[in-house]
Parts: sequence; structure tokens; C-alpha cells
Amino acid sequence: MKEDNNYFWFTLDGEKKLFTENFTPQKQVYKEKLIVKNGIEYRNWEPFRSKLAACIMNGLQEFPFHDKSSVLYLGVSTGTTISHISDIVGPKGMIFGVEHSSRVARDFLDRVAVFRKNIVPIIQDAKRPDQYFSVFTKVDIVYVDIAQPEQTKIAIDNCRMYLKKGGFLFLVIKTRSIDVTKDPNQIINQEMKKLESDFEICEKIDLRPFDKDHAMVIAKSIN
Repeated sequence: MKEDNNYFWFTLDGEKKLFTENFTPQKQVYKEKLIVKNGIEYRNWEPFRSKLAACIMNGLQEFPFHDKSSVLYLGVSTGTTISHISDIVGPKGMIFGVEHSSRVARDFLDRVAVFRKNIVPIIQDAKRPDQYFSVFTKVDIVYVDIAQPEQTKIAIDNCRMYLKKGGFLFLVIKTRSIDVTKDPNQIINQEMKKLESDFEICEKIDLRPFDKDHAMVIAKSIN
């Protein structure tokens, strides 16, 4: 076993794989494998199902998610990645999970949020951060995984309202959601430029082979 920043590496089926300590023992979220080591249960964190796991697999250096961290997560979908962040931040951490689609949100509520007391679900449009009446504090991290042409502007608006100075933005740039006619690298660079007045860019991670035409940009708030 090797531990890195509150995630773990174990050999499973002859391969080194990523795990988090299960905050809700004996419960799976997406049929991921569970293993027990020294009386502690861990969940396999699958990079083809989670862009944050894909980042780690692709050499992510900046990982500010820790025990007690507070996170605003835009676009939780059915709850795969947020469930692993929930494992990491633990009982003293807090994640505000925003999802606009009521159909998807139902899965997230039924499979994840109801069992995890460190998640506050918010069924709201990420374009309207002033409507998140449940967010009662500034957060350490804003994590954005939404398929919108103006996804970077939405991320910046949310950060200006809720991110602490010196906090981190994790922004998934989905190039095909922004413009299908342009070269993906050109789109990634143009979106990163939009961040320059509010953030210091720390890293850019290409998510291939786990996600095509996607990048994760990690940036630190300077305002």
C-alpha cells in the first residue's frame, strides 16, 4: 500500500490502482470494487469514470483535497467523483454539490447524498450562484465539470462568490461543448486566458486516454 494525499494505491488484478477509504463502508456508488486492508475498507477510484482520478493517473501534482476541506462542486451528475471527494474530506469536511438536471440529481440523491452527511445537495443552475441558499461559507476548492459553452465564465462567477483567496479551482474544459469546429488545444488555451485576471495557473492536465478532447486546469485564486 502507498498513500498519497488521502488517496491510496493498491495492487488489484496485477495492476496498481487508485483507491479512497470508504466513508460509507459496504456501500458502493457505481459498482466499484471494494477491498479491505487491516480492517479498513477502500473503494477503487476508476479513472474512466472520474476525471479527477484521470488527472491523478496522468501525473497531477497539486492536490488540495484533504481531511476537513470544503468544496463547491458544480455538475455532480450521478455522484461518482463527488463520492470519492467525500471519502477524502471525511466527517469534518463539507461538499456543496450542485446539479441542474432533476433526473440526474435523483440518482445522485438516492445513491450518494442520502448516505453521506458531508454532502449538501443543491438542485440549481450553476449559472445562478446567488441562488445557492445552502452554501453558508467560503470554500477551499471549486470543482467544475459542466457541459456549457460558457463553462469558464460560470466557473469564474462561482469562484468570485464562494472561493477563498488562495483557494483552488479545478476546471474541466470540455472542448466539444465550447466549439466543435476549433482545434481542442486552441480552445483550451483560450479558456485558460480567461482565468488570468483572477487566477494563477498551476497545472494543465490532458485527460487522454480516459477522456478525449478534455483537459483539467488547476488554478489558484489571487483575489
